[in-house]
Amino acid sequence: MIILAAHIKESRKLNGLTQVELSGRTGVGLRFVRDLEQGKRTLRMDKVNDVLVLFGECLGPVKIHEEG
Repeated sequence: MIILAAHIKESRKLNGLTQVELSGRTGVGLRFVRDLEQGKRTLRMDKVNDVLVLFGECLGPVKIHEEG
């Protein structure tokens, strides 16, 4: 989750947005944006996608590489 948190924060800054502006443009609460950027481990995926859509992205399944 930390990788996602850093990605969101970097994307927000690259787009010149404050946390308040990101919250307003995506319709999620400021508290959610702060929790997301701090790497909170339990977040609603629909809200994470609401944020990612602003940057042209979304969550999706990723194949785990199996050893052996």
